[in-house]
Order: sequence, then C-alpha cells, then structure tokens
Amino acid sequence: MTTESHTAHPNTADILIVGGGMAGASAGYFMADDARVILLERESQPGYHTTGRSAALFFENYGNATIRKLNKATRPFLESPPDGFAEAPLMTPRGAVAVATEELLDTLAHELAQSPSMERVDGKTLFEVAPYLDPDRIVAGAYEAGAMDMDVHAILQGFLRGMRAKGGRVVTDAEVMGLTRTDGVWHVETRAGTFSAPIVVNAAGAWCDVVGEMAGAAPIGLIPKRRTAFTFDVTLRDGSTADPSRWAMTDLCDESWYVRPEGGRMMGSPADEIPSPPTDAQPEIEDVAMAIDKIQTDTLFVINRPHSTWAGLRSFVADKSPVVGFAPAAEGFLWVAGQGGYGIQTSAAMGRFSAALALGRGVPEDMVALGLTREELAPDRPGLNTA
Repeated sequence: MTTESHTAHPNTADILIVGGGMAGASAGYFMADDARVILLERESQPGYHTTGRSAALFFENYGNATIRKLNKATRPFLESPPDGFAEAPLMTPRGAVAVATEELLDTLAHELAQSPSMERVDGKTLFEVAPYLDPDRIVAGAYEAGAMDMDVHAILQGFLRGMRAKGGRVVTDAEVMGLTRTDGVWHVETRAGTFSAPIVVNAAGAWCDVVGEMAGAAPIGLIPKRRTAFTFDVTLRDGSTADPSRWAMTDLCDESWYVRPEGGRMMGSPADEIPSPPTDAQPEIEDVAMAIDKIQTDTLFVINRPHSTWAGLRSFVADKSPVVGFAPAAEGFLWVAGQGGYGIQTSAAMGRFSAALALGRGVPEDMVALGLTREELAPDRPGLNTA
C-alpha cells in the first residue's frame, strides 16, 4: 500500500489514525505492517483518558456475545506476544468471582448458564477465593479461574513501540480541528499541523461522534459514560489488616459494585455508567460515597476514606458492541469506536479486525471460526441510534 517516501512528505501517509488510546494504538500496530501510518493524539501523551483508567482485568466472560468473541481472539496475543513486544508478561493470574446474595441467586444462575468456563462456588471454597466477603450477606459465586491481571501500560506501549518500529509515527498535542476530503484524500487539520491520507481511522474514544460529524459521517449514537473508581487500605471489621495480593477480583452479580487488589491496596467501584459529554472525566464525591456504602454492606472491609479517586469514560452504542467499519456516506472514513469497558481485553482482535478492513482484506480466519462477522460490527447495522 505504501507508495511515497515518508521523508519527502512527513505529514502524509496511507492511513491517519485519530486517537492514541488502546483502539488507535492496536490498529496502528497491525496496519503498519503494510501501510504508512500516522497516529494523531489530542493530549500530550497517548492513553491519557479511558485507556489509562482501566480496571485492567482480562475476563473472557465479560461482555455480550460479540465482546466475548473478541476477548477469545485477543487472549492468544496477550498470553504470547511477539518477541520484543514487552519485557515482562502482559498478563498474570488473578481469578474473578461474581457473587450473589440470597436475592440475586437467579441472576447468578443466568450468569453461569451464559459462561461455561465459570464454576459455581460456595461455602469454604468461596471464602478462600475472596476471604473479605461477608458470609452473612454473600451465599454463592461464579468463579472464573482464567481471569488475569493485565499490564495496561505495557500493552499500550508495546503497540505504540511496535508501530514506530514498523515506520509509523505518533504526533501528540494534535487535537483535530477539521476534516475535508478532496480528490480521494482526507486532509486533517490539527493543532500540530495538517496531515493527509486516503484513509482516516476514527479511534477517538469518547470523541468519536464529534470527529465523525467533522467528516460528514452519520453518527453512531455513541454515549460516553462515566465510571468512578478509588483505592483504599485493607482494614477489616475486626481491626485486622491483610495482604490482598492473592485475592480474586469480586463483583456483585447485579454489577452494582466490584473490588480487586491494586498495588497492596484494594480498588473499588460502584460500576456506574453515568452519561457524560466527552471530557476529562473526574470523580464525583457522591459516587465514591455510594460505592463505599455498597462495598461495606457486602464485605468485611472498613473504608475510612479512599486513598485515591479517579473516573474514566467508557463509550457505548445502543447494543454495547464495538463499531468497526467504513462509514457508508464518508469514503475512506473507518470507525473504530464504542469499545465500552472492554477495550484492553479486546485490543489485539480489534486491531487486527480494523487493519483487515482498512487494507481491503477479509475477516481474520480465527475470528471467522469464532463466528465474528463484519455485519455485527458495522456502523450501519440495525439497532444503532444513528439519527
């Protein structure tokens, strides 16, 4: 696909990628095998927004049917990345358990029916996996032994470093101000200058519909949703402390809270999804307080105050599946959007899938074998709020 010297035309490429989070970085990594790629990031560093605020857990049974296919297709890459991609393993064992109170046993049974790799646990086994649960509240769980911690920084940097090694370029402080297309070429005006290529990849996260509007593409109905998180010291009701490093990640099966070990402390969240405009999301005191109350109700933790707090935006379309495909009314404009909270654990599959489309190839064979189709990710599929 490469046709001209990068040195002679430093701001031209075969493919321009808008957005330097996990979606843009993984796409660029795979596209750079056969194309000249320039990645444009609005912030001073890639991954500042959602990517840098991830819960960092690979949970194959997390998400709808389409997400689970992408999870499965990504796992081999994260378990055995190419030589030189990272200095240490990208994933390490953690385990995860969805738990239920008596009132939520039907919800737990549904989760088990949808997730064959999970096993029901209760009694002694449950409290060995997560000894911080309140036995007067929690009665059973669905355990996923294969859930893994992910090194999000190493994954992101591996994709970016690999893209650069293949000849790609990353430009930061390059917020997009406008897009025009003339004679089959997109011209993208940014704060760092104007860049040109026949194909633009819209991987701008929460800003994807904003960028799409600039390009004249029909909106996909993307809704950014704020999620709050915080860390806290491990103190139990009896006043004791503990090392949480070997504990599993736990979430209440109605998705009203989750906790997981984080750097010698615990991370907690109300698993909230609060609609928000695209912005540098910040935590709300009320959301943190609500999460603390929920977690203390169902666990033995005593949370006097958070050690740190933050928030991130997870962007969804109506059916909560990603959007990957060329815009019908904007030639050469490729959507890579709507990853929701699944962007890290679907990263390699999303990158490979988007590269295949950008380079005019078919869906990768391993994804076809999983039943993944272009149609279920297409930007014009039925059910999206495109008005």
